[in-house]
Amino acid sequence: MRHTRLAPAAAVIAALALSATACSTKSGADANGAGSDGIKTGPGVTEKTITLGALTDLTGPYASLGKSIVNAQQLYADQLNASGGICGRTVKITVKDHGYDVQKAVSAFTETEPNVAALSQVVGSPVVSSLEQELEAKHLLTFPMAWASTLLGREYVQVVGSTYDVDVINGVDFVVRTAKLKAGDKIGHVYFEGEYGENALAGATYAAKNQKLTVVGQKIKPTDQDLTAQFTALKQAGVKAILISAGPRQTAALVGTAAAAGFAVPVLTSSPGFAPQLLATPVGPALEKMLHVVSPAPAFSADNPAMKKLADDYKAKYPKDLLDSGVVSGWNAISVLGEDLKAACKAKDLTREGIAAAHRKQSELTVLGVPLNFSDRAKPATYQSFIHKPSKTAPGGLANVEPAHEVPAAKTYSLPNG
Repeated sequence: MRHTRLAPAAAVIAALALSATACSTKSGADANGAGSDGIKTGPGVTEKTITLGALTDLTGPYASLGKSIVNAQQLYADQLNASGGICGRTVKITVKDHGYDVQKAVSAFTETEPNVAALSQVVGSPVVSSLEQELEAKHLLTFPMAWASTLLGREYVQVVGSTYDVDVINGVDFVVRTAKLKAGDKIGHVYFEGEYGENALAGATYAAKNQKLTVVGQKIKPTDQDLTAQFTALKQAGVKAILISAGPRQTAALVGTAAAAGFAVPVLTSSPGFAPQLLATPVGPALEKMLHVVSPAPAFSADNPAMKKLADDYKAKYPKDLLDSGVVSGWNAISVLGEDLKAACKAKDLTREGIAAAHRKQSELTVLGVPLNFSDRAKPATYQSFIHKPSKTAPGGLANVEPAHEVPAAKTYSLPNG
């Protein structure tokens, strides 16, 4: 899931179910009709409501991330409804917890799909892959909380932001510049098996070839917690820097092991590999010293009015919850979907097809200060990435190091579309 872009599993979030409506649409799940206001409607749309679906992880390995995404999207819906909703209709979100279990996710989708107009989030690359044919067949615009370029090219599945491989290409450029790497140097890459890690590896391999570097890969499983063997192999190979495309626990394990061994090479991760909770652990100081994070979104500490407003609004509504990348990912996705719904309303077509058509016309949309273009489904919405550094004193635990930028290699790279 730019996995997002995470923290250890959290407790079940009971009070967070967002008004799971049993609304049966006026036109039914397989037919479109028109409301009394002349607006074409479809599944999930009644005279009074527009219902969206969210298939998330509230009890599995990405529970903390799922909670943040759900919170951020409910915050957006509340603010949207307070300003009049869409076409005079209240926006509601039906949340289903799949616990990062594909079979549970399929069951949740089957239950949810007939009564929603779009999916504002689907957490997990394996989940998205399992539902892909159904999403296309049902014409259900879906925003995955996953950023593999293999998800590009779909009419109804939309990655928001850059992809894992593009981020890594931009990140390798940063590492080469700041660590003064030279042709012939080796860089390590510890990565999850599966879509997330392997997509990131594709980007790293391309970037390394461009820079005349060698990648020393170490594949791991999401269940792996002790990375001593992988670190030892990279140290023996003489790597000058390490990339890690895994979860926060693995990032902490790798950096902690390297620091304890006095092997203080720079480490770069994608946003799924960091969570602010890590800074309160014993490895926190090493993370602040050794780690950088490449991300498609600005940090909360950035000089960015939109980010500041999101941080203030989020903390006002959820004062006990941390700001993290899930807040940004959730807000980004539903902000785009909200603009799609507004455009579909203006076109008087709130069918699933109408919402998707409105989405594809979004070629100059800016969310949280980042310009996005969704008109070409085969390309990322942006090729730009930010570079952040962990900071215990910064909001959200990250400080901006470099603003959004792209390197030429990101555009010459052939995206491995699925």
